[in-house]
Amino acid sequence: MRPLTLGIIREGKTPPDKRVPLTPKKCTEAQSLFPNLTVAVQESPLRSYSDQEYRDLGIEVRADVTDCDILLGVKEVPVAQLIPNKTYLFFSHTVKKQPANRELLRAVLQKNITLIDYEMLTNASEERIVAFGRYAGIVGAYNGLLAYGRKHNLFRLKPAYQCVDMDDMQEEFFKVRALPPIKIAVTGSGRVAQGALEVLDRMGIRRVSVYDFLYLGFKEPVYAQLRSSDYNARRDGRVWDTPDFHHHPQLYTSTFDKFLPVTDLLIACAYWHPAAPLLFSEADTRQPTFRINTIADVTCDVNGSIPTTRRSSTIQDPLFDYNPQTGALEPACSRPTNITVMAVDNLPCELPRNASRDFGRQLLDNVFPHLLSDDADAVIERATITRNGQLTERYQYLNDYVL
Repeated sequence: MRPLTLGIIREGKTPPDKRVPLTPKKCTEAQSLFPNLTVAVQESPLRSYSDQEYRDLGIEVRADVTDCDILLGVKEVPVAQLIPNKTYLFFSHTVKKQPANRELLRAVLQKNITLIDYEMLTNASEERIVAFGRYAGIVGAYNGLLAYGRKHNLFRLKPAYQCVDMDDMQEEFFKVRALPPIKIAVTGSGRVAQGALEVLDRMGIRRVSVYDFLYLGFKEPVYAQLRSSDYNARRDGRVWDTPDFHHHPQLYTSTFDKFLPVTDLLIACAYWHPAAPLLFSEADTRQPTFRINTIADVTCDVNGSIPTTRRSSTIQDPLFDYNPQTGALEPACSRPTNITVMAVDNLPCELPRNASRDFGRQLLDNVFPHLLSDDADAVIERATITRNGQLTERYQYLNDYVL
């Protein structure tokens, strides 16, 4: 196979993202695994891995990567920074016709760019093979406990973004021993939820069954993992069917109301489809039986499954309050009767070095064998949104989006 040069581009989106698709060690591993490959890194003062860390391992760092064959980033590339006639891999956030990125996809087509979207890289079972979800769950659960501790003036966890890495963050875990016997509900069963459970387990919080969570009292803080079947049901009373729920969410109704009187902290990690039911309503929050006072909306669907998530929050200012009586958003922890919400929409950025290491491992194991040699399983093809100035067949539904 002909020699290929892969360029790690400087992140251009504002606010800047410190994650990288390949760490310095992963760059050297890539070159070792694929002898026809050379990796070059574009200079950046903002990455969690410095230019010097790449140079120390013999990776070329330079200002210009326009001669590279394939360009890798993390977040959306600003239109002005797109290089024509190149192959790009990044999270484009265009496949759901997101209004904010319409001009980006138009520019990709106009500049004859081949766009491969990380989000659409799947195996034969349509399961995603690269994602930052685990670290969204890890930081999301940590921020949920941070919010609860701050709201009730129990403890002050150091914000995750101020930690050097996850090892540093774990030094804070001992503080949650100050928790009273609260009940924590974690929704979801994917990568995000698994990351959240990892943190709760390492904090020493006991896991209990859904039944015990609902009906028993405890003298210590506990958590339960809630799967879709635990809080949704077919409207017509038919037996639960997971594939049916995923394909026809509009036929289901929420049964989450049974958890409202027994849950103190909700950590929402479940993927939500706009046709699926909400977990609860704003009217529910005004009922005397509504016990949830802190919500970590890790999925962060604004005006989505969690009605109190009226907006996203930022890494530096992660919390806000929802006033159930007025429906207004207020400063964080301003009233005891408010619901405190954490809704940061870029959680993995708080632990960029760990998240980058995980992501690079997935790229090397699951993507590069297809990208850099034979794509017999069509892994790359399924994720290729544009080629030769046109939308590929799989993404023709975006035609009206780019007109």
